[in-house]
Amino acid sequence: MSVETADTAPRGADGGRRGERSAALTRILLLSVAPILAALVIAGGILLALGVDPLAYYGFVLERGLFNGLGLQQTLTRMAPLLLLAASLIVAFRAGIWNLGIDGQFLLAAVAAGALAPALIGSLPGWLTLVLCFVAAAAVGALWSVVPALLRAYQGVNEIITTLMMTFLGVSFANVLVKLLFLDPGTTVPQTRTLPVADRLPRLLDTTVSSGLLIGLVAVIAVHLMMTKTAFGLKLRVVGANPRAAVHAGLPVAKLTVAVFAISAALAGLAGAVEILGVHGNVRADWNPAYGLAVVPLVFLARLNGFAAIAYVFAFSVLSIGGESAARRLGVPHFFTLVLMAIILILLAVVEYVDHKRRAAGKA
Repeated sequence: MSVETADTAPRGADGGRRGERSAALTRILLLSVAPILAALVIAGGILLALGVDPLAYYGFVLERGLFNGLGLQQTLTRMAPLLLLAASLIVAFRAGIWNLGIDGQFLLAAVAAGALAPALIGSLPGWLTLVLCFVAAAAVGALWSVVPALLRAYQGVNEIITTLMMTFLGVSFANVLVKLLFLDPGTTVPQTRTLPVADRLPRLLDTTVSSGLLIGLVAVIAVHLMMTKTAFGLKLRVVGANPRAAVHAGLPVAKLTVAVFAISAALAGLAGAVEILGVHGNVRADWNPAYGLAVVPLVFLARLNGFAAIAYVFAFSVLSIGGESAARRLGVPHFFTLVLMAIILILLAVVEYVDHKRRAAGKA
């Protein structure tokens, strides 16, 4: 009898743990994948109302963004700045900071890199020019977050308002810099001087994929490991989960808040540098891809997990590159992908609310 008990107890415990893991995985899939599938159905209904075959649209998206050689390379290149922005948001959101100013930080850093690289490339080695541009872009991004950081850390001002205001100012200031201070006099279109293709970030193997992809992957993985495996990351998570408990635990909440802003904004600045030094080579006036707000739902879908964020960024990049082709072929507005992301975000919020109410009822 005792032998049977000894033999079966561990198996029962292991089975219980497997059941818990299976239930947790099922819940994550329902909360993350279900909103995407539902959004595709709803978006398909919108396309039908516009007189467009949704199956043809999604088929063009997959063909151009995933199954076409050149399209896949464009998809992987598009991922580079998005991955850095995802890393930026993961740091901030896990620490309880809503850094919604990443588009301003991204654009100002892009202008800094776009203006500095052509000026240095003739007098410095190419690799050193790129390194200095990345450092300058990270510094510009971090500096643009100083005001919201200090107001949140020492005055308790809501950073959602201040970072959005800084984004508006940053986008406008970037245009002023391009049109006045860093204007290339040799072009008719207002833009910075162009960095030659040979001096930009190297391509991967024999493809057109920018090596910025590797920078983005390293950044996301490093941020994930920092937030989950280090004492510093634990401190940031404690501050994000319960600032009062962090104060009672003796953590320097104000300094950690400023540090989070600096790290998050620096990563957003690196994203801007990767986009310019790896793809465009210059910054045109009034250019603003608005990647930041597009990445926010991806990070939430990934549950602030770095590895999951890589998968969602890849899916969004496929949708973005393929959507541009589908828009041209079927006459759908090119910003329809943003409509789809908005639907996903709304459904994600609804699913989260329902799950929260269900779990609260279960505990009661």
